[in-house]
Amino acid sequence: MCGLVCVTVYAQFFSLFAGVGMLANVILCFFCLFTVLADQKGIVAAVRRFFPAGKRAENGGGATGAGQIGWPGFCAAAVLFLLFAYGASRGMIHYDTGLYHAQSIRWIEEYGVVKGLGNLHCRLAYNSSSFALSALYSMAFLGGQSYHCTAGWLAFLLAAVCLPIGKTLRTGRFWASGLARVMCVYYLVNIFDEMISPASDYFMVLVAFYIVIKWLDLVEIGEEAVLPYGLLCVLGVFLMTVKLSAALILLLTVYPACRLLRERRWKETGVYLGLGLLTAVPFFIRNVLISGWLVYPFTQIDLFDVVWKIPKGLADYDAREIQVWGRGYTDVTQFDMPVREWLPGWLRTLAGSDKLLVTAAAAAVAVFLLEAVYLAWRRGSVVFPAFLTVQATVSASFVFWLCTSPLIRYGCVWVYLTAAVVFGGILDMVLHPATGGGRRGEKAQGGRGWRLAAGRVVSAFVILILVYKGFALAWETIGAYVNDYWLVQKDYENYETYTYRIEDVIFYCPVEGDRVGYEAFPSSPSEARIAFLGEEMAEGFRAVE
Repeated sequence: MCGLVCVTVYAQFFSLFAGVGMLANVILCFFCLFTVLADQKGIVAAVRRFFPAGKRAENGGGATGAGQIGWPGFCAAAVLFLLFAYGASRGMIHYDTGLYHAQSIRWIEEYGVVKGLGNLHCRLAYNSSSFALSALYSMAFLGGQSYHCTAGWLAFLLAAVCLPIGKTLRTGRFWASGLARVMCVYYLVNIFDEMISPASDYFMVLVAFYIVIKWLDLVEIGEEAVLPYGLLCVLGVFLMTVKLSAALILLLTVYPACRLLRERRWKETGVYLGLGLLTAVPFFIRNVLISGWLVYPFTQIDLFDVVWKIPKGLADYDAREIQVWGRGYTDVTQFDMPVREWLPGWLRTLAGSDKLLVTAAAAAVAVFLLEAVYLAWRRGSVVFPAFLTVQATVSASFVFWLCTSPLIRYGCVWVYLTAAVVFGGILDMVLHPATGGGRRGEKAQGGRGWRLAAGRVVSAFVILILVYKGFALAWETIGAYVNDYWLVQKDYENYETYTYRIEDVIFYCPVEGDRVGYEAFPSSPSEARIAFLGEEMAEGFRAVE
């Protein structure tokens, strides 16, 4: 995951100077070769750890990952690789992919970053670092199609991270990380036929699952070092650049920051701050260049007076439209409607399972607040502050999502994780009271019979849900099967267009609706009122009054 962050940051920096294509990949290959030559022993050790040899590691896929995975784990990962390669080769293309995802990626492939691009189409200003990553690995420069496999690759990584759930279900010994993995599997099943789309929502949710699961692993093995927590916080900064609405994940930084400051480890503090800034800087630079705003479409931070800035009125309208759309209505004039008025209608529109999960998450927030009050009253009874930090983070993220733009696909990860982390902690204390909150490897004393029975009941319930979802997915996949896309991934969907001109450059517009796809480039949902900043389109656009 650190490597994934590195190449994404690299792609964003590269896009500031040129299109992210063949040259970007060639330079990246040289960087990789240099890394291998500079750390040959480390690379060899990593490869040996990956391939099975000897006894299977006993850490259950925990945070350290020091042991070899063993043949069962290796074979399971290989099966998952083929399964997710199949899922990423075909499926349903997300509506917004035809609207702006594909065009955003193509702009990065062709030109990198273009000043004022959001004036052509405001949604092209929805900058996400995931688009730069997709452009880097699209391989469009080979002359075929632009591939979009990165979401599927990330989903495969998360599926591999969830492999230890098998041991949890067999033994009935649940920790919060086990329930988080259950919800991750639930989400992976839901998006299996959709992860072909390079939607930033999928990247955000998958990375958020990874951060929380690995954080819980660290807590449960009793990890004392600051390093892995600090690196997960840097990954949280990366998550913010994928989708800014996930910014509250940065609350996790409270734990390692307090540790470092209390122990006066100034050099390490500076290193982590530097890594965070390096991760975030290209994202914010791209924001300013594409839209003229530091954080589009939120105009509360107005730092730059540039000619290509998207007009404030349009940006404000866009922000309100996002908000009301998430609440289930389309009248932008009602963006300031009180929560008590829109919330009941929004709840009624949810699917049955989503209603249950949202209700469970809301209850978990209330329980966490009671837990926090109790621990504050007890003073000094906080055994695992890192665990309380992750509980506070997912709870705050859920509340923020609910109060801003609660479209399920925008923040389902907080719906799923809040209940899993809060109630998982309670379940752990009930089933394993002697562990003091879930430290692995210690055995609970007393009442083990009923606790084991309760754990197995929970396991049986979870297995039934996963089996049901698995059969539903298999049935749906078989019904939609097409004997194609075995060698070449399903291409972006493209739509009928007509042309119009701006300063002798041909632009495309959809004949019906607002989607264009990938091939018709450059395009906009309607005829844009813009002018070029220079003689060529690559120099950027400005709005025309």
